[in-house]
Amino acid sequence: MSIWKKNIQLDALNQANKNTAAEQLGIEFIAFGDDWLEATLTVDQRNCQPMGLLHGGSSALLAETVGSYAGFCACEEDKGVVGVEINANHLRAMKLGERVVARATPLHIGRTLHVWQINITDSQQRLCCQSRLTLAVLDQKEK
Repeated sequence: MSIWKKNIQLDALNQANKNTAAEQLGIEFIAFGDDWLEATLTVDQRNCQPMGLLHGGSSALLAETVGSYAGFCACEEDKGVVGVEINANHLRAMKLGERVVARATPLHIGRTLHVWQINITDSQQRLCCQSRLTLAVLDQKEK
Protein backbone atom coordinates (compact mmCIF):
# COMPACT_ATOMS: atom_id res chain seq x y z
CA MET A 1 0.00 0.00 0.00
CA SER A 2 1.39 3.37 -1.03
CA ILE A 3 2.19 6.05 1.55
CA TRP A 4 2.08 8.87 -1.00
CA LYS A 5 -0.68 11.45 -0.63
CA LYS A 6 0.65 13.68 -3.41
CA ASN A 7 1.27 12.59 -6.98
CA ILE A 8 4.97 11.80 -7.48
CA GLN A 9 6.42 12.57 -10.88
CA LEU A 10 10.19 12.33 -11.15
CA ASP A 11 10.33 14.98 -13.88
CA ALA A 12 8.43 17.41 -11.64
CA LEU A 13 10.73 16.71 -8.68
CA ASN A 14 13.80 17.30 -10.82
CA GLN A 15 12.25 20.47 -12.25
CA ALA A 16 11.61 21.73 -8.71
CA ASN A 17 15.36 21.42 -8.07
CA LYS A 18 16.20 24.01 -10.75
CA ASN A 19 18.30 26.88 -9.37
CA THR A 20 18.77 25.22 -5.97
CA ALA A 21 21.68 23.76 -4.02
CA ALA A 22 20.50 20.29 -5.08
CA GLU A 23 20.87 21.18 -8.77
CA GLN A 24 24.29 22.74 -8.11
CA LEU A 25 25.52 19.47 -6.59
CA GLY A 26 24.08 17.36 -9.43
CA ILE A 27 21.29 15.63 -7.50
CA GLU A 28 18.68 13.86 -9.64
CA PHE A 29 15.57 11.91 -8.64
CA ILE A 30 15.57 8.51 -10.30
CA ALA A 31 12.95 6.14 -8.83
CA PHE A 32 10.23 5.56 -6.24
CA GLY A 33 8.09 2.75 -4.88
CA ASP A 34 5.15 2.44 -2.51
CA ASP A 35 7.17 3.63 0.48
CA TRP A 36 10.53 4.89 -0.80
CA LEU A 37 12.07 7.62 -2.97
CA GLU A 38 15.53 7.61 -4.56
CA ALA A 39 17.89 10.27 -5.82
CA THR A 40 21.44 10.04 -7.11
CA LEU A 41 24.57 12.05 -7.68
CA THR A 42 27.96 11.42 -9.22
CA VAL A 43 30.99 12.55 -7.22
CA ASP A 44 32.61 15.44 -9.10
CA GLN A 45 34.24 18.82 -8.42
CA ARG A 46 30.89 20.33 -7.34
CA ASN A 47 30.39 17.99 -4.39
CA CYS A 48 33.81 16.69 -3.29
CA GLN A 49 36.34 17.86 -0.74
CA PRO A 50 39.99 18.73 -1.55
CA MET A 51 41.13 15.10 -1.33
CA GLY A 52 38.75 14.12 -4.17
CA LEU A 53 36.22 12.36 -1.93
CA LEU A 54 32.50 13.02 -1.58
CA HIS A 55 32.13 15.85 0.93
CA GLY A 56 30.20 14.90 4.07
CA GLY A 57 28.10 18.04 3.69
CA SER A 58 27.17 16.92 0.18
CA SER A 59 26.02 13.57 1.57
CA ALA A 60 23.92 15.42 4.15
CA LEU A 61 22.45 17.69 1.47
CA LEU A 62 21.60 14.66 -0.68
CA ALA A 63 19.95 12.96 2.31
CA GLU A 64 17.96 16.05 3.28
CA THR A 65 16.86 16.63 -0.31
CA VAL A 66 15.49 13.13 -0.89
CA GLY A 67 14.05 12.87 2.62
CA SER A 68 12.34 16.25 2.45
CA TYR A 69 10.71 15.55 -0.91
CA ALA A 70 9.59 12.15 0.37
CA GLY A 71 8.07 13.80 3.44
CA PHE A 72 6.38 16.44 1.32
CA CYS A 73 4.80 13.80 -0.92
CA ALA A 74 3.69 11.72 2.09
CA CYS A 75 1.62 14.50 3.68
CA GLU A 76 -1.78 15.96 2.78
CA GLU A 77 -2.19 18.39 -0.13
CA ASP A 78 -2.46 21.42 2.17
CA LYS A 79 0.70 20.49 4.14
CA GLY A 80 4.40 21.02 3.64
CA VAL A 81 7.51 20.03 5.59
CA VAL A 82 10.64 21.68 6.95
CA GLY A 83 13.75 20.04 8.34
CA VAL A 84 14.14 20.02 12.12
CA GLU A 85 17.19 17.76 12.55
CA ILE A 86 19.49 15.67 10.40
CA ASN A 87 22.37 13.41 11.27
CA ALA A 88 24.70 11.57 8.95
CA ASN A 89 27.15 8.77 9.67
CA HIS A 90 29.78 8.60 6.93
CA LEU A 91 30.79 4.94 6.62
CA ARG A 92 32.62 4.59 3.30
CA ALA A 93 34.58 7.13 1.25
CA MET A 94 33.40 7.76 -2.31
CA LYS A 95 35.92 8.91 -4.94
CA LEU A 96 35.63 11.19 -7.95
CA GLY A 97 33.57 9.61 -10.71
CA GLU A 98 31.67 7.22 -8.42
CA ARG A 99 27.88 7.35 -8.33
CA VAL A 100 25.82 7.11 -5.14
CA VAL A 101 22.10 6.47 -4.64
CA ALA A 102 20.14 7.78 -1.67
CA ARG A 103 16.93 5.97 -0.67
CA ALA A 104 14.53 7.57 1.80
CA THR A 105 12.15 5.31 3.74
CA PRO A 106 9.86 6.37 6.57
CA LEU A 107 10.50 5.46 10.20
CA HIS A 108 7.52 7.51 11.41
CA ILE A 109 4.85 9.46 9.54
CA GLY A 110 2.79 11.42 12.03
CA ARG A 111 0.37 14.29 11.82
CA THR A 112 2.97 16.90 12.88
CA LEU A 113 6.31 15.06 12.63
CA HIS A 114 8.02 12.69 10.19
CA VAL A 115 11.24 10.74 10.70
CA TRP A 116 12.97 9.37 7.58
CA GLN A 117 15.89 6.95 7.20
CA ILE A 118 18.13 7.75 4.24
CA ASN A 119 20.70 5.16 3.18
CA ILE A 120 23.30 6.24 0.64
CA THR A 121 24.91 3.34 -1.21
CA ASP A 122 27.50 2.88 -3.94
CA SER A 123 27.08 0.95 -7.21
CA GLN A 124 27.73 -2.34 -5.35
CA GLN A 125 24.97 -1.58 -2.78
CA ARG A 126 27.53 -0.99 -0.03
CA LEU A 127 26.39 1.50 2.62
CA CYS A 128 28.36 4.74 2.34
CA CYS A 129 26.30 6.99 4.58
CA GLN A 130 23.35 6.44 6.88
CA SER A 131 21.25 9.46 7.76
CA ARG A 132 18.13 10.19 9.76
CA LEU A 133 16.00 13.26 9.02
CA THR A 134 13.27 14.70 11.24
CA LEU A 135 10.68 16.91 9.51
CA ALA A 136 7.99 19.17 10.96
CA VAL A 137 4.68 19.08 9.06
CA LEU A 138 3.24 22.58 8.54
CA ASP A 139 0.20 24.15 6.92
CA GLN A 140 1.08 25.41 3.44
CA LYS A 141 0.01 28.96 2.71
CA GLU A 142 -1.58 29.61 -0.66
CA LYS A 143 0.56 31.73 -2.92
